[in-house]
Amino acid sequence: MTDTITHGPAADVTGLTTEEKASLTSGASFWRTKGVERAGIPSVMLTDGPHGLRKQREGGDHLGIGDSVPATCFPPAVALGSSWDVELVERVGAALGVESSIEDVAVILGPGINIKRSPLCGRNFEYLSEDPIVSGVLGAALVRGIQSKGVGASLKHFAANNQEDDRMRSSSDVDPRPLREIYLRAFQRVVEDAQPHTVMCSYNRINGVFASENRWLLTDVLRDEWGFEGLVVSDWGAVSDRVAALRAGLDLEMPGNGGQTDAKVVAAVSDGSLDEALLDASAQRVASLATRWAATPRVEGPLDVEAHHTLAREAAARSIVLLKNEPVDGEPLLPLTTGRSIAVIGAFAEKPRYQGAGSSMINPTRVDDALTAIRAAAGEAAYAPGFTLAAEPDPAETARLRDEAVAAASAADVAVVFAGLPARLESEGYDRDDIDLPADQLAVIDAVSAANPRTVVVLSNGGVVTVPFTRRVPAIVEGWLLGQAGGSATADVLFGVVNPSGKLTETIPLRLEDTPAFLNFPGEEGHVRYGEGLFVGYRWYDARRMEVEYPFGHGLSYTTFGYDAARVSVTDGGDLEVRVTVTNTGDRAGRDVVQVYTSLPGSRVQRAPRELKGFASVELEPGASREVVVVVRRKDLQYWDLRAERWLVEGGDYVVEVGASSRDLRSSVTVAVEGDALRLPLTRESSLGEVLAHPVAGPLVQGALAGMSQMLEGASSIMPEGVSMERMMASFPIGRIGMMAGGQVTPEMIDGLLAAANAPQQ
Repeated sequence: MTDTITHGPAADVTGLTTEEKASLTSGASFWRTKGVERAGIPSVMLTDGPHGLRKQREGGDHLGIGDSVPATCFPPAVALGSSWDVELVERVGAALGVESSIEDVAVILGPGINIKRSPLCGRNFEYLSEDPIVSGVLGAALVRGIQSKGVGASLKHFAANNQEDDRMRSSSDVDPRPLREIYLRAFQRVVEDAQPHTVMCSYNRINGVFASENRWLLTDVLRDEWGFEGLVVSDWGAVSDRVAALRAGLDLEMPGNGGQTDAKVVAAVSDGSLDEALLDASAQRVASLATRWAATPRVEGPLDVEAHHTLAREAAARSIVLLKNEPVDGEPLLPLTTGRSIAVIGAFAEKPRYQGAGSSMINPTRVDDALTAIRAAAGEAAYAPGFTLAAEPDPAETARLRDEAVAAASAADVAVVFAGLPARLESEGYDRDDIDLPADQLAVIDAVSAANPRTVVVLSNGGVVTVPFTRRVPAIVEGWLLGQAGGSATADVLFGVVNPSGKLTETIPLRLEDTPAFLNFPGEEGHVRYGEGLFVGYRWYDARRMEVEYPFGHGLSYTTFGYDAARVSVTDGGDLEVRVTVTNTGDRAGRDVVQVYTSLPGSRVQRAPRELKGFASVELEPGASREVVVVVRRKDLQYWDLRAERWLVEGGDYVVEVGASSRDLRSSVTVAVEGDALRLPLTRESSLGEVLAHPVAGPLVQGALAGMSQMLEGASSIMPEGVSMERMMASFPIGRIGMMAGGQVTPEMIDGLLAAANAPQQ
């Protein structure tokens, strides 16, 4: 558990001038807010995250990339999400809070929890998952950890910011259900569960309206529906119209602009086009953030660099996903054993790719490389670069490096190939062109695996890559971007010091063309249509019954786990309590992640075949068993009802599936769930089917239809045999039924029926 910081009283802005209040709502510089000294409101610093502190030194460049203070580079979200470890993630958040507090940073800009809609998004390395439950649960853990040290988190990028192409202007055009159920659900979870001090609005437009000017998003949903109590800050440069943004609910424009937009705010208040009460509210939120930070005790330095590096190593090892580990000569290739000669191949082993490019780049306190760590564990290991990281490699050099790699692999008992994406291929600011590894690296993998059947491939990538060599190599390790201690953590997993337990939080497809957003990414003419709707990630592949390379939730271990039959009960509050006993059936201690998926066969609305609704991890010694309890919250069973424009639980018999991945389901049980009451008023446009289902109108209409012999006889002649008239007419508006009734139904009769149906029931 993390400790709690108690804040002092917040400043009151009622005595400030309009100019002073306006000044509080824009930055003083690139990273600092403005203060009002006479009112005791200080200037505070916000700075980049989200997987490490990126604070520029005094006198450094304005972005802080070239001269930021040394800080621990923890595994980025692409890796940390794969841990599925809430407690670990919260500890990483607390460490980020410690480093921020030592450096007098009031708000660290993270976590990022946008959904991985397409594997092409250049910033996917900063995001946790393709699933909103994973993103919401782990995002809340990060916020709790950060804020336990008195430092504010900034939940970003709000919202539907799922690509880098034209990110400053493009409109994410999303229908209401996917917007609510997929793209906003994780934000809602974090806000309601963890109350981040700030939420950062994104650059893009949402259904045509800039996020910074979207009152529905920033006020109606974020504050009024979800109860957000903190401050809304813009992404840097996201404000197009400062006055419109204030009206919408954006409190703080960053970075500073020399007061240019402050004057526009003052003028708008003066001429009455901006309600001063809105300015007061935003200024108060900024003042509260600043004065509470000033009253918060700082964590005393200096930073324990070694302790945080050790935590980064633990987090990296926990995040590694063992994709494949097939037997060679009767034994799984991994973990490696000492006494066998090893050839380490690939430039990433010596020069690790451990973080993404862009605003989140950390100046690490140190960096471990895998080659050094493997040599320390094995005693010695041959090394061949295998390929160059140059943008345009020389063909002759490419051939020479490949030949050297084959020679090294041929002379060793085991070959470990480190492959991945060079930094130039994925970054903030632009999207990827494909999801393939560079051709020269694929050629090296093929050549090495042909020369040595004991080949392990270790991947370093910030976004999903295809793995066409899956059937040619016995072992594949997905290392993502693992932060500054990733090299040592990789060696820990390869040699079995750590038993891998990471699980994929995004599907690895066979090819780009299979992915859900393929035909709707990145859009055109300033609009991107989210045409796949609800079917993002594994939902898409399951609904289309498509083969994938590795499914959502997949990840192997050096041990094995057995699951008993699941049991489900409904709590007094309507949550589902899922219980399953897990047994470690192997010979090593290990950890498994129990995943719970639900579905509702025969649902009245479109749904994916199954959706993740909860998860929990369990660590077990060999032969040990433990009952794991996963609570599926009733609110997570809700769907967004388009008719009522609110969340509803549909009643029915839910199928609850428990397993080790979305396609490794070990147990299934059905449980009856009571639905939420919904009684919509009937109108002339209500269908006959809706009227027949109504408790009052239904019996009346059923009786009326029975007496319409002429209508029934005429309709029966055009209906297929065995099809009822009610089914054929189910979607026919009740207000137009008279044309089919031969004068037996008048408009007055219909209006009377509707009045009776809509009258308050006693």
